[in-house]
Amino acid sequence: MGVFTGRSVFITGGSRGIGRGIAKRLADDGAKVAIIDVNEEALQEAKAYFLENNQEILAIAADVTDRTQVEVAMKEAHDAFGSIDVLVNNAGVIRDNMLFKMDDTDWETVMNVHLKGAFVASQTAQGYMVKQKYGRIINISSTSALGNRGQANYATAKAGLQGFTKTLAIELGKFGITVNAVAPGFIETDMTKATAARIGISFEDLVEGSVASIPVARSGKPEDIANAVAFFADERSSFVSGQVIYVAGGPKA
Repeated sequence: MGVFTGRSVFITGGSRGIGRGIAKRLADDGAKVAIIDVNEEALQEAKAYFLENNQEILAIAADVTDRTQVEVAMKEAHDAFGSIDVLVNNAGVIRDNMLFKMDDTDWETVMNVHLKGAFVASQTAQGYMVKQKYGRIINISSTSALGNRGQANYATAKAGLQGFTKTLAIELGKFGITVNAVAPGFIETDMTKATAARIGISFEDLVEGSVASIPVARSGKPEDIANAVAFFADERSSFVSGQVIYVAGGPKA
């Protein structure tokens, strides 16, 4: 029996990187996991991995910015698992550029995926959670919320998620629902590999340069974020809500 045996988890952007790391950690601890993503190939790869490990998994192709798709996917997860206990708003994209080069599409795409996606998924999930008088909503923010050159759109969206987190914690607490956020620092994922490509350096050089400024002297892995998510998802963290924890190898805020 794991910590999350009998609990169901719904993760947006769960097929790769941080999302898949979270799915793996919670499934290893007994959770029934549903993941949604727009990348169908990655979804099938993730599904095969979990099935090979005899873990319950639903892998559903859905766009977090489309309310109907999210509602249909979450109903499928609820019908299959009997509840929606934990929601992890992880889906994200980057469209990095300096402000004077950033166009409307760069801005709107990032806002829609991070902010509208979290809004739609949380609003849908709270409908189930309020009825059962229990829930955990965990938003994946970023240290970029504190400001980061070339990421005016991403930094704004991730800071917005922190305000969203604190507001939902106030609104939903009386229904047995906690809402918290995890803000990763430098984590080795496909997204950070894309950053290296954008600025024209190797990923190895990006990792080395990043580690030089991290107090614990190493880069982060998806499992580091998954460990923090698992804390917020646990029943025993019921008196912790509206908090943002920076998982960055050193103090941030």
